[in-house]
Amino acid sequence: MSQLSNKIANFWGTIQASLFPWLEEELLPLTNQHRQLVSILELIRIEDFIPWNCQWMGRPLASRKAIARAFVAKCIYNLPTTRKLHQDLQTDVNLRRICGWESRKDIPSESTLSRAFKEFAEAALPQKAHEALIKISYEDEVIGHLSRDSTAIEGREKPQYEGNSIDSKMRSKKKRRAGRPKKGEKVEPKEKTRIQKQAEGMTLEEMIKDLPIRCDKGSKRNAKGHTVSWNGYKLHLDTADNGIPISAILTSASVHDSQVAIPLAAMSATRVINFYDLMDAAYDVKEITEYLVGLNHVPIIDANPRRNLDLQQNLKAESKARRVLNWKPAEAIRYNQRSSAERSNARLKDEFGARNLRVKGSKKVFCHLMIGVLVLSADQLLRLIT
Repeated sequence: MSQLSNKIANFWGTIQASLFPWLEEELLPLTNQHRQLVSILELIRIEDFIPWNCQWMGRPLASRKAIARAFVAKCIYNLPTTRKLHQDLQTDVNLRRICGWESRKDIPSESTLSRAFKEFAEAALPQKAHEALIKISYEDEVIGHLSRDSTAIEGREKPQYEGNSIDSKMRSKKKRRAGRPKKGEKVEPKEKTRIQKQAEGMTLEEMIKDLPIRCDKGSKRNAKGHTVSWNGYKLHLDTADNGIPISAILTSASVHDSQVAIPLAAMSATRVINFYDLMDAAYDVKEITEYLVGLNHVPIIDANPRRNLDLQQNLKAESKARRVLNWKPAEAIRYNQRSSAERSNARLKDEFGARNLRVKGSKKVFCHLMIGVLVLSADQLLRLIT
């Protein structure tokens, strides 16, 4: 058993031996969902990342620690709205007391819950809790593979194209005629791409700040080869072999996956140590490969032939030869581990609220999604030993 499994096993033994028996004496009979909530809350300790707020005048603020635990419960219970959370807190005694309220009159109003959520979004509360959970869990650990992928997030707001869309940028520049420049004509040097700027030494903060985060329209080809479009955002994830999200970045829906590869790799490098980076053909860019090699990683990227007909034919011939010989190289076997990213995206949407997006604005959207990423990480850690 690895050190990570030993850590989680010791934690789980403490929960079962001391906390659950005490709760069963103090509360009504616990359901499996109550036990899951208690275990995840004890593992992530999200209340430890809320700054102490001393208010000398005016009405005292409602307990932000209890509200933060309540929003974690909303994610675990996969509740669609804050109103439904407020109703469940009033009717479920165990849920209310686990979050930190003794009686129904102590529960804050629905508007107070929404204001507190805005504070959590401004303070990046779930992001801090998730980073701490990953660093503590993977201390002195080595990860074999990191799978990099993105998933579409449908928003409930109007797309904003100003300053971020390709069309607006094209309209702002006069298109020069192709061919040799005229005598005396000054030709401006070609502007470097975002990926080239990232690879030349931008800091992680600069790279994240440079990525568009407004709600806009995006499109991509799904697994069946059909092009799908949506209004909203993209959530980019680095996922370990055991399905635990290591890093997450939110961008506009129109941002190509390759533009977030280097920032994700840089963020993950500050949290864990890994050997291999697994990516699909969207990340087949020379600068990305060179950057990952500079991190002492082995990039395994599906080849993108683009418009190279010779390369397309060679790839088809190689694939046919492998099927005839019933042989796979080591890189192809390792690439199969990339399915962990797709399973994490599916669980995030189906079980932990990524489909129940009701807030507007990139900060609130990212806060909502990161609570799901935090809960998913804790749940996957607990699955290592349960």
